[in-house]
Amino acid sequence: MITLSHEDHIANVSRQVRQLRAVVTSGADLAAGVPTCPDWTLEDLVRHIGGALRWAALLVARRATAELPEEEVLLFGGPGARGDAAALDAWLEESGRLLVEALSGAAPDTPVWSWFEERTAGFWARRMSNELAVHRADAALAAGQPYEVAPEMAADTIEEWLRIVRFAQRDPDDQAGADLRLGGRTLHLHATDAPAGLDAEWLVELADEGVRWSRRHGRADVALRGPLTEVMLAFQRRTRPDAGSLEVLGDRALLDFWLARTKWG
Repeated sequence: MITLSHEDHIANVSRQVRQLRAVVTSGADLAAGVPTCPDWTLEDLVRHIGGALRWAALLVARRATAELPEEEVLLFGGPGARGDAAALDAWLEESGRLLVEALSGAAPDTPVWSWFEERTAGFWARRMSNELAVHRADAALAAGQPYEVAPEMAADTIEEWLRIVRFAQRDPDDQAGADLRLGGRTLHLHATDAPAGLDAEWLVELADEGVRWSRRHGRADVALRGPLTEVMLAFQRRTRPDAGSLEVLGDRALLDFWLARTKWG
């Protein structure tokens, strides 16, 4: 199985910031709506991403032991003038550089506060790499541009998302998480184009004690099958499960049930 190191995640942050900057400076309409984040324009999305990069950078740089308020993050909300692609690009470049520098100066097991069960610099490297992977897709959709992501990153985004869903289920007040305790109903994610050694299949069990999964082929109540990037985007609610080259085999209602209950916020 291909796994990504701390250094891989840092390199991915740097690479994806460059890719997102290319969208900002491409002439795309910064006031265009984001189909997958309907309350945001493309500029709102970029400001959200850059602010998150700066917040994570400050957490890691300070070796924070508690959550830091946004007010302590310099230029958290972005440059003052709206609609200025050059200023937004420069701010985003600096946001990415601050995070890369902070992460590069910390071992992956360096203690750093997080909202997750893993409170390390390594968590933030992986989280921000995958945050960028998903939000770059949002930006590409808003700009009407193609989207590409490395296979190992797409797979890591799926794997991390499953961990986040399982973590969220531990909250006794999370009704959506409780709804996913379905006595062992199963979903299968099957990437049809994964390179050798990646193991880009997941058998996901909606067990009564919480979601669990293994990286293997297997029969399930419903399967989502297709190219890895498309599987990742559908699993992250960025495209429809039947869009593009994707196929849904079996109980489509179960897949829709999962997707409706696994989302941020």
